[in-house]
Parts: sequence; structure tokens; C-alpha cells
Amino acid sequence: MTRPPTAAQRRVIDAADPVTGRLRGTEAQLAALVGRGLAFRHPRPPHDHFLTPAGHRIREAEPEAEPVAAVVDAPRAETGVFTARVGGEEEPPDGGPSRVREVHSAWQGLLELRRMTNPDGAVDRPCRWERTHLVQAAALALEAAGHPPAGADAGRPGGGGTDAGGYRVRASPQPDAIAVQGPDEETLRACAATLEEAGWHASEHMDPRSRTRYLLASPRRV
Repeated sequence: MTRPPTAAQRRVIDAADPVTGRLRGTEAQLAALVGRGLAFRHPRPPHDHFLTPAGHRIREAEPEAEPVAAVVDAPRAETGVFTARVGGEEEPPDGGPSRVREVHSAWQGLLELRRMTNPDGAVDRPCRWERTHLVQAAALALEAAGHPPAGADAGRPGGGGTDAGGYRVRASPQPDAIAVQGPDEETLRACAATLEEAGWHASEHMDPRSRTRYLLASPRRV
């Protein structure tokens, strides 16, 4: 590609689903992106269009893109874009069957992204997007496996609720790893098993000051 995308094409790219890369636009816009190698048309119905690795690179190069830490510290749902539950959100998305469908669709899309962008087409190993969005990627793996995220009151004095004892995924001091907190060792072990199955390395540690246990997890490489 020798020319940057037009402003209209860039808007379509920027509006792509952050997990799956699925595009929305006119037939002419999508066809133009395909012609430039920035998108492809899925061969199976409903023949949606998705970003190619080159398209993802353009999208991720957006200078005003929100850093992962900001997503962790202030999860937001009002944008209408799917966001995995990291636990502890003040205003979590509505649960129920619609959320289950959204999470399942996002996870399947992430597996497809792995297939498209991993050099060997492997789906059992995290892809580049996951390595640059560690918290959201790990949270999606946990939520898709059915683990309950912690509620907003988890960890607060007097906190409770049906989801108060769930997981919390947070950034860690290590740039290539995230921390998973839970109310007990059983929860941590279950989360570790899910992350290992999803292609992550997970190990249990203890905070020397608070004496609380947590997981440190990082994406598995070849």
C-alpha cells in the first residue's frame, strides 16, 4: 500500500469492532478497503467484512487511541462498543442472555482473529492484538468461560452482592503480564486453568504487604 486511506475509509477502519475487526460501511467503502488489502470479505454467510493485519495496524496506530490502563481504571459501556468485564465496574453492562451472546460472539471473533493474524494460523495462542490489550484479552477469556466478575462493592467494607466475590483483572508492574485477583484460592485456581487453556501462562503469587494471593498471567509465545 503506497497511499494512506482516505478520511472516509479511515472512519470505517476506526469504527471497526476492537476485538473481531468487523467492519460496517457502504458496499463501495468496503470494496475499496478490500482492494487496498486493508479488509477481506468472509467467505461464509453473512459475508461480513473484517480488517486484515494491515488494517489492524492502521487502526492501532491511531494517535488518540485510549491506552489499556485507561480502560482498566474506568471501564465504559456508553460508547456502544463491546468491552469485556474486568471486574469492579461502577456501572457494569446489563447481564442476561443478550450479554451471554455478546461475550460468545466476541470470543469467537477473537479466535478468528488469532487464526488470521498468527503466522501459523494457531488459535490456541494469543495474537498481537491480545499482547497489546492484555487486560481486555484476559478478561474476555475469563468472562467467555463463565467466570463471574467482581461487583463494584467487592473489596470494600460491607461490600456484598451476587458478584462481589468474582475476578478482577488489572494491569501489573510487568509490561507483558496482568494480575488477576479473586476472593479465595479456589477462584484463582479456576481462573488460572481457564487462562492456561486460552493460551496464557498463569502462576500464583502472594503480595508481601497485604498477604493476599493473586495470579500473574502473560500470553504464551511459540
